[in-house]
Amino acid sequence: MRHLIIWVALATGACSTSVPPSVHSGPVAAASGCATPAVRIDFDFEGAALSRCVINGEREFTLLVAPEHAPPINPSPWYAFRYEAGQGAPITVHLDYLVGDHRYIPKWSDGSTSRQLAVELSQDGKRASFVLPAGSARVSAQEVLDTRWHGRAIDRWKSTGGERIVLGQSHDKRPVEALTLGSASAERLVVLLGRQHPPEVSGAVAMEAFVDRIVERLAEDPGLAERYRFLVVPLVNPDGVARGHWRANRGGQDLNRDWGIFSQPETAAVKTWLDANATAHRPVVMIDFHSTRSNLFYVQGEEETDAREQAFLDSWLGQLAGKLEGFEFTIERRNANPGSGTSKNWFHETFDIPAYTYEVGDESDRSATQSAARRIADRFMETLPIAANSPQD
Repeated sequence: MRHLIIWVALATGACSTSVPPSVHSGPVAAASGCATPAVRIDFDFEGAALSRCVINGEREFTLLVAPEHAPPINPSPWYAFRYEAGQGAPITVHLDYLVGDHRYIPKWSDGSTSRQLAVELSQDGKRASFVLPAGSARVSAQEVLDTRWHGRAIDRWKSTGGERIVLGQSHDKRPVEALTLGSASAERLVVLLGRQHPPEVSGAVAMEAFVDRIVERLAEDPGLAERYRFLVVPLVNPDGVARGHWRANRGGQDLNRDWGIFSQPETAAVKTWLDANATAHRPVVMIDFHSTRSNLFYVQGEEETDAREQAFLDSWLGQLAGKLEGFEFTIERRNANPGSGTSKNWFHETFDIPAYTYEVGDESDRSATQSAARRIADRFMETLPIAANSPQD
């Protein structure tokens, strides 16, 4: 209960410059960071949540890690900060999770080299402690792939002939950007979504490599570009990513529970584009890229899968199972829960198409993830005609 009270105070801004001594001791600096004569910690870049910082000693600090809204589904305790430390003893940092448990191995980067940090966990998983070397570097739960990283990816894909479009704006007036690939006269549409949940970086790594390969395949075979149109939305939640949220957008909503409701500008922007284009370009497949604790694909339940959808699944993912080096995955069937608000369920219910959630393990090897995503994309393009040839044709 004490942790819940503290979390409410942080979330509402009610927490001042102190924390009950039964939880921590020592002064708490402003949310923008904290400093001693030897060390400074800041949260002044995209992707850094405004954590509270407790100064335990000249070279020891505690960061209070809490979500941006009420305890979320599947907690993803995100943290990110940068530090500057003069020469001397190492710096000790403790992460105290006011909601959820430690999940992500800290990633340390000084701009030229990167590595994971060894962590000492408390028995209840609520505190993670690690040691930092002197100097200047950034520490984060996962690699910081900010809005500019996604913008550069769109620029790269656009250079091969894609069209960059703005679907709408977020609460903070950030653009919800997308890329269209393939011919404007193509009758079939593939929808690719990413980053609905900000910390799910491994899914973004997979999506980048997947789209890279799609772009290459369309360039290699102009006939594919004539048959298929792609809508690629790599950053559905730009505010959440920029603000270092665990799961929600600026409106405090889990966007992957808003499909069908469309109460948020980001999901509504995608829906508006579909309303205007889904007749000319009939949706045939949707893939939504995420991260979880292992590699897996969520697909439709057996009773919701017709013969065509099963043939597509068998020919695509079924042919890859156990054949991707360093990237073992499982296929998990999930029955649609009407009104659940997930993209997977909404696309399947609305368009009667295969709609899958592509999940990548939090700590899956990034190189293996990229290699696997390219092969998965290759097989996807080879199998796509099965999904495209619906009973409507």
